[in-house]
Amino acid sequence: MPSPLSPLQNHLLAALPDEVFQRLLPHVRAADLHPGQMLYESGIAQGSAYFPVSCTVSLLHVMENGATAEVAVVGSEGLLGFSMLMGGEPRPCRAVVLHGGGGFLLSAQRLQEEFNRAGALMQLLLRYTQAFICQVSQTAVCNRHHAIDQQLCRWLLLSVDRQPGRDLLMTQELIASMLGVRREGITEAAGKLQHAGLINYRRGHIKVLDRAGLEARACECYAAVEREYRRLLPAPRAIGH
Repeated sequence: MPSPLSPLQNHLLAALPDEVFQRLLPHVRAADLHPGQMLYESGIAQGSAYFPVSCTVSLLHVMENGATAEVAVVGSEGLLGFSMLMGGEPRPCRAVVLHGGGGFLLSAQRLQEEFNRAGALMQLLLRYTQAFICQVSQTAVCNRHHAIDQQLCRWLLLSVDRQPGRDLLMTQELIASMLGVRREGITEAAGKLQHAGLINYRRGHIKVLDRAGLEARACECYAAVEREYRRLLPAPRAIGH
């Protein structure tokens, strides 16, 4: 049987001083998240924050006509629901689980109380917010200026970075919806990457074969996002340290 997940496997929780972590720990609850599960719907207030561990979640901007496009992907490096700490109204974003796995829940009220202490948690989450904004803005630039195969490389790298393993269960239709492009464009781009030996794709299953090759083929957007996360956030610590 797989070993149980620990909250310390989420990089933000692990980066907290032990005093703060122990104060939050009694209020943290484990959650199993399944592919396609909707964690937040656009325009609805968020009651809990999610700290992913072995799953990834896509944040989708929802247009008035129902069309969506991904603005960010979140995994064990971060959390979902931090916008509720900033005093804003519910945002037009939908949070949907891409890769199922485990994570942890903390009520919005408890997280707000700790945030309002203006201590270590506030400082950490403000830095995380800055890194997250970099991902959102870089995604917008990438989708506007770069070729579809470059966008696909960026998306694949960001996704596999935020989950265990190098396998993604994802149809071309869903990837096209995430990137806001036509399915035919994803089919062509995935075919190029497979022909180059970078990925293996079959019926909704993508396996990354050559990570270095994907990085070389991606535009500068992937590196810019990862550089900002490394600059602003502490490196993950090993459990037990």
